[in-house]
Amino acid sequence: MGQPVVVVEKPSRCPGIVRFEANRSLSGMGHESFVNGDASGHFARAVTPSAELARRLFATGRVSAVHVYQNVITVDLEKGFDSTGLADVVRDLYQYWKPGMEPPAFEDLVPAEEASSAPTIDPGGDPKLAEALKKVPAHLLERSRAARARLKG
Repeated sequence: MGQPVVVVEKPSRCPGIVRFEANRSLSGMGHESFVNGDASGHFARAVTPSAELARRLFATGRVSAVHVYQNVITVDLEKGFDSTGLADVVRDLYQYWKPGMEPPAFEDLVPAEEASSAPTIDPGGDPKLAEALKKVPAHLLERSRAARARLKG
């Protein structure tokens, strides 16, 4: 699942530089440049699609610099490396589900509520209310109780 990005790889006039054109804008109207091993760690803190793409490209060990402007990604390759496989990194940028991955169970996604934090509400012998109390999260019951107390007081 996710949205695969269509990528066209285009060589440049300069050896060691390759350009990728994607079917979607990654940086909006701004330029973003990233250098592998940058001491400021700009791309390590950034949470933009361009920064994530730069992190993934640097992780291949083949890239020394990345420049992104809208849908054009310019990659400066490390000496002695070619661009094999880099188009796949760009293509899979928005791919969050891949074949062979196991989906997480619902219990893994929802944190278990602590029994001590659950408010105690007496259903008063009403079986429908008792069943409903089992299904309603504890924080919603507490919020409802607090709202009722404000209205009464």
